Amino acid sequence: MGELPDIGPAPILAVLVGLFYTGIYLLLRGSAGLRLPFVAIAAILGAYAGQQVGARLGDPLLIGDFGLVWSSVLSWVGIGLIVAASVLSPSRDKAR
Repeated sequence: MGELPDIGPAPILAVLVGLFYTGIYLLLRGSAGLRLPFVAIAAILGAYAGQQVGARLGDPLLIGDFGLVWSSVLSWVGIGLIVAASVLSPSRDKAR
């Protein structure tokens, strides 16, 4: 077997940041129902994308090389996109 590739801290920190903001969203909203996995995935992917943006544009608040401001902003953008999609999508109750 070959050696496993090294995993940097960015994916792990993106998961932590994304799940943290998912928890805050749940605290503010009360419940997310079946949207919860989609909200969590969108927040994690947004945090990872935000870290990449922060690495290129610069970030005022760094944890090592991880840009916390950009990852937080794009994590909330991901959550907002899922919420907007769920609001705009037709409901099963209204279709009947």
